[in-house]
Amino acid sequence: MFILNRLLKRQLYRLLSLFSVVLLVAISACNQPVANSEGVNESIAVSGAIPTEFKIGYQLTAGPEVLAKSFTMVETEFPDVAIEWLAFDSGPSINEAIASGEIDVGLVGSVPVSTAVADDLPLQVYFIINVIGDSEALAVTETSGIAGIEDLPGKTIAVPFGSTSHFSLLSAIKQANINPAEIQILDMQPQDILAAWQVGDIEGAFVWQPTLSRLVDENANILLTSGELAETGIITADLGVVNKTFAAQYPDFIASYVNVLDSAVQLYREDPAAASEAISTEIALSPEESLALMDGLIWLSAEEQSSEKYMGTPDAPGALSQVLKDSADFLVEQERIKAAPKLKTYEDALFNQVLVDADS
Repeated sequence: MFILNRLLKRQLYRLLSLFSVVLLVAISACNQPVANSEGVNESIAVSGAIPTEFKIGYQLTAGPEVLAKSFTMVETEFPDVAIEWLAFDSGPSINEAIASGEIDVGLVGSVPVSTAVADDLPLQVYFIINVIGDSEALAVTETSGIAGIEDLPGKTIAVPFGSTSHFSLLSAIKQANINPAEIQILDMQPQDILAAWQVGDIEGAFVWQPTLSRLVDENANILLTSGELAETGIITADLGVVNKTFAAQYPDFIASYVNVLDSAVQLYREDPAAASEAISTEIALSPEESLALMDGLIWLSAEEQSSEKYMGTPDAPGALSQVLKDSADFLVEQERIKAAPKLKTYEDALFNQVLVDADS
């Protein structure tokens, strides 16, 4: 009922705003252009410009973005905007799509975001899709002989390079004082990991859902989860990123999109059964399996994200900037990137104003 009332209020607000704009345009004798050369709809620029199309790069995670997709919440919120959902397999590929302008927003892990900022890619973080818990893990085959991290030397382990799983794997290896060169670590995307597992080419993989569940179905043993690593201070998250140019042109629109994601978070909290039923069709798992995955993530509201513990505010950037900085420093140590920017660069990469503006 809370979600329904909220949506009805927004629909009424949009109708009143539209009436006001139409009246203003009529009074001004219709002498304003409908759109400028950059595609900004100036007829509603009084209350905030909106794009004619909105391209969302998503990954198959059991989070608020995919939940919003399953309920067509974005299309409902923006009926006059052409919404396009584009599926990706990993964060680095979304980074490239954001940089090229192929998509406007995307879901990227905290480690690929650290890399993107270090590479000066034109993106900012506008929302924490989730904090990763047990939904990412190191799985090993029953016949691998791996009972602990100390057994990894000499084994073949797959992981998508540059991802949060990659960061978690290397961090676990470092904690155990193991030389990564003693392990054959292969760069594979999730769908390739499953195929390699089934033919016996790998003995383990650090990967996320839903591939992780499919490995468990193939008799995998879970050796270590990202949630367990988080307890030792190694935190990873899935982040919503936006192209800087798009964010500058449509800040109010992004704030409204944050409201949509926030509604998805509230829907999960209020009716997890309905949420898992809907999201199961997207990630091709049963509702029960989907709910387990959703419960393995930490879902944060926009209000919670604006606290100093996470995104913070423009005047007081939150701790997420330090998490991104620490990730970059680690990647430098591992010779994955050449240099890590200063903390201020990561603070500037947080587009946290939209959390303040959301639903205001």
